[in-house]
Amino acid sequence: MAADKDIFNLDDIKQLVDTFYSKVQSNPLIGPVFNERIKDRWPQHLEKMYSFWQTVLLEEYTYFGRPFPPHAQLPVEREHFETWLDLFKETVDELFTGDKATEAKWRANKMAEMFQIKIAHFRNSNHNIL
Repeated sequence: MAADKDIFNLDDIKQLVDTFYSKVQSNPLIGPVFNERIKDRWPQHLEKMYSFWQTVLLEEYTYFGRPFPPHAQLPVEREHFETWLDLFKETVDELFTGDKATEAKWRANKMAEMFQIKIAHFRNSNHNIL
């Protein structure tokens, strides 16, 4: 059944984030990476993601931080980002339709691109120092 509502409020953000990260945690490729890094701090991570997406999509500025540094040293490659993005888009499409849903997928794609570029730069910079 196709979704018939867009992302309008914090409850929608929470539904998106909770559903998405449930898929992430059980995914055989990216689940171990997330679970190893986050361990028993999933509630805190989810709260941070609620604020992040609330800020990005609803322009309600509740997130204050820098999203990249915690990801800089993760053992991830292109296929990890592709899986993350596929799960995110799949979750959005299952739950929502409309302008904000489209924007969420676009922003996730741009974030995945940017993180891959920054991680490559980070790795190359450290490699050149050694």
